[in-house]
Parts: sequence; structure tokens; C-alpha cells
Amino acid sequence: MRQARAILLALALFAPGARAEEGLAASAMAASESLRAATDRLDAAQGASDRVAALTATIRAYEDGLAALRGALRRTALREEEIRAEFEAERVRLGRLLGAMTAIANEAPGPLLTLHPEGPEGTVRAGMILSDVTPALQAEAEALRADLEEIAMLRDLQENAAATVSAGLASAQAARTALSQAMQDRTDLPRRYLEDPEEIRKLVESADTLEGFAVGLATMETDIGAPMDDFEGARGSLPMPVHGTILRRAGEADAAGITRPGIVITTLPQALVTAPWPATIRYRGPLLDYENVMIVEPAEGYLLVLAGLGTVYGETGDVVAEGTPLGLMGGADAAAAEFAAEFLAGTKEGGGNAGAETLYIELREGKEPVDPLEWFAPPGSE
Repeated sequence: MRQARAILLALALFAPGARAEEGLAASAMAASESLRAATDRLDAAQGASDRVAALTATIRAYEDGLAALRGALRRTALREEEIRAEFEAERVRLGRLLGAMTAIANEAPGPLLTLHPEGPEGTVRAGMILSDVTPALQAEAEALRADLEEIAMLRDLQENAAATVSAGLASAQAARTALSQAMQDRTDLPRRYLEDPEEIRKLVESADTLEGFAVGLATMETDIGAPMDDFEGARGSLPMPVHGTILRRAGEADAAGITRPGIVITTLPQALVTAPWPATIRYRGPLLDYENVMIVEPAEGYLLVLAGLGTVYGETGDVVAEGTPLGLMGGADAAAAEFAAEFLAGTKEGGGNAGAETLYIELREGKEPVDPLEWFAPPGSE
């Protein structure tokens, strides 16, 4: 079979205009360029007048580029498997045909190939048959050449992606550290009201479920309330507060058979969580076994619950604009090389979320939960 493929490749080398398909390669290269551009924004963000906004944009650009690269690499991995499966499917047919040609080429001296046992008439007839077969063989050779070149290109893309991801990770880690410091230094956030710390403390201590805590928080009186924006009009268009993939929808049971009214999103460690709508922070901090919980009020009568964060920003009573950082997911980024290797392995397996964290998102209207996906635009498929 190796000799047979060598013959096809030899034929293909002389095929005019033969080239590999480049659609997947172009998308992967564009994603890599986007990721590299994100890393270049860090120095500019450090010196920006609004460092929080600039650093947020830098981290978001990194995560956008990473998501695009993950999707592109997943498609390249699937394409590579598809090509290899086609090779296997054609192995027997091509082996028989080209095995015969190889045997003829190896065993018959050149002059004898022009002779035929039936004389000149048989030689002419054999020549006509070969002339009919040659274009088909040439087409087979061109297709094989293109497929092999495509595999080589996809391999190169995956190797180059590892270096790009490693460099981007280091930049993102620096941006997250700078963002945390910038959020601590920030003093310009408006405040709508101040909750009674004692009342909040008692509610935290008495709550035995996230639902019970949210209901209790909803009944507390506030001085002014949430920002006055058309939250109802945003139904179905809110951006997801974090990059990730839906793991469970509202009402779907987990491995233990427990159902919850919110959705669960898987994210990479240290993913940025932002406000999807202008809102007032009603609670932020540890609660039960949810790690850190952030509860914001996007409109009067509504509470958005985000549970499972590693770090939370802001203070109770702060009014945040859409896109304002609310915190970071937990977990720790691996070393750059290790993360890149896990990232590439994950794309081939279909996920790309090695060491994934989970964010629980619940939206409540009054005392009742509503399906968040009726309000949020779902994250892009990967």
C-alpha cells in the first residue's frame, strides 16, 4: 500500500492547480491572530485612564479568541479524523488497483510494457484501456495529495496553536491580577442604598438553601432600587455573563438526581464574569456550599443569582453598568505549556474545558424562579 500511495503522489506532483482545501485552516489562523491581538492589548490596558474597562476588554478579547480557537481546532480535528476514515474506507480498493500497477512496474522491463500477447491489435486495445484509466488515476492522485497536504496543514496549525495559547495565558493571568487590583482601587461606583449589615448577616446564617436566601433577600426593603432600564424589553437578548457551555438547563437533574430552577455553565478556570445588564449588587460573598455568590438586581422585582465564583468584586449597594466585572471563576490556571496541551487534547475530545469550573445562574421574578434561557442568548456552540 505504501508503494501504491507513492505512485499516486508521484502522479499528483505534476497535477496543475492541485492544492489543499484551506477553509478550516483560514478560520483557525484567524482565531490565532485574534488571540495574539488580545495579548498585545495588555500594555495599553495597563496605562489606560479607565484601567478597569481596558483590562476587562483585554480579558474578554482573550476569552473570545480562545473560544474561537477552540472551535476552529475542534473542526480541524474532526476534519482530520474524517480524512483518515476516508483513507481507511478506500484502502482495500486502492490497494488492489495500485498493487497490480506496482507489480507491473516492478516486474516488467520497460520495452516489454509496450508488447501484448495478442500482437499489435492487443497492444493498441490495452493502450486504449490504459488511456481511459489514467485520468481516473490522476484524479485519485490529486485528491490524495490534497488530503495529505491538508492533514499536514492541520497538524501545523495545532502545533502553532499551542504556542499561541501559552503566550495568551500568561497575558490573561497578568490582566486578571491587574484587574483585581484596579477593582480594589476603584472608588467611583455609585451607590443606591446601604443594606443593614446585621440584617444580611442574620439572613446568611439562617439560610439553609440558596432559594431561601434569595427569597429572604427579595423581601428586604431598599432605599431606591435597581437602575431604571427596560429590562423586560431585553428578554432573550442578554449576553451570557461568562464564556462557557451549557451543562444543565433549568429543571434538568444532575448526577445525584437533584433538579434546580437555574442553569449550569461550564467555564475554564479564572474565567471573567460580568454583569449582563445594569444592576445593583444586593449580595456578594460566600454562601452555603456555593463558594462565592453574587446577587444583583437588574430591575425592580428581579434578582439575578450567580453562584460558584472564586472571586467577587464590588460591595453591596454598588450600581454597576452592563459589562462591569463581577468576579472571576475559581480554579487555577495550569502552567502555560500544561494548559496548552490540555486545551488541545480537549478540543479533540469535543470539549476543550480541561479542569472546568461551573457557574450556576438563576433568575427570579419576585419570589419565583424563571427560566434564565428565556432571557439570555445562549452561548455559542463549540
